[in-house]
This record gives sequence, structure tokens and C-alpha cells, in this order.
Amino acid sequence: MEMPFHPSWPEIALRLAVTVLAGGILGANRVQRGHATGIRTTILVGLAACVAMIQANSLLATHGNAPDSFVRMDVMRLALGILTGVGFIGAGAILRKGPILTGVTTAATMWMTTAIGLAIGGGQVILGVVATTISAATLWSLKPIDNRIPRERHGTLTLRFQADEAVALDLNDMI
Repeated sequence: MEMPFHPSWPEIALRLAVTVLAGGILGANRVQRGHATGIRTTILVGLAACVAMIQANSLLATHGNAPDSFVRMDVMRLALGILTGVGFIGAGAILRKGPILTGVTTAATMWMTTAIGLAIGGGQVILGVVATTISAATLWSLKPIDNRIPRERHGTLTLRFQADEAVALDLNDMI
């Protein structure tokens, strides 16, 4: 179902509604897993991308400028700028705790939600729905497989206790 570049208000409403649904589905996974971004964040990221793409579609009608015109609009730079900006937001979700990185899937989810919003906002609703389905399946169904992959983990344990030799020996045995 391809939509026109100059959508009517009902078409815009459909694009926004599908984007909210897509962001909500992907955000629900992040909430369920207890991560920083959730339903509201993923919906807002997707909506921002969708609105920007609808705006870019509206601006595409600016063709026909004279060859010597000072203004040259490359409206597709808007989508590229949005993806870059969300990349920076996603980088903020990534934390390093020693050798362990956390938040990478959350950052990737934010970036994917942006791409889905751009697709839906650009009128490619079916592409956005398929991308949402594949993304949700990836987030939910592959987690158990990911958990089964053996990983080498390192840690440091620091204990402080009163100088009691019996306690020290007990702790040594337990460790």
C-alpha cells in the first residue's frame, strides 16, 4: 500500500497511528526487560521520525526552481540528520561497566524505531509494519537463545570485615 507524497489528513493520521503502534510494540519489550527506554520513548522517537518524513514529503513539491535559484532543497538530508541524531541519543543509552557494555540493544531499538517511523512517514506503511514485526520477533524470540550463549564474565569482589581470623577462614573456604 504505497501512499502519495502529498498525503491527505486521513493518510497522515494513518501514518501517525501505525507509527504509535510500532513504537509501542518495540517499547513494550524494553519495559518488560527493565531497560531505560520504554513505550513512551520509543513512540516519541518513531513519531518524530514519522513527522519529519511527512514534512519532507510535503517539501518535495518545491521542485521547479529556476536553475540559477539560490535555494536548493535536498529534503532527504532531513531523514539522514534524524538517523544521525538518534544515533547520538542511542549512544547515551550505552553504558560501560568495566569490560561489560549495557544498553546496546536499547540503542539499536531506538535507531530501528526511527527507521520505522521514517518509512511509515514516507508512506511505506507495509515496510514499516513488516520491519516492526521482524524487530519485535527479534527482541522477544531471540532473547532466550542469546541467554544460552556462553560468555566469559569477570568480576572483582571486595570484602571488608572485622579482623577476626575465624571469619576470614570461613570466607576463604566459601570463596
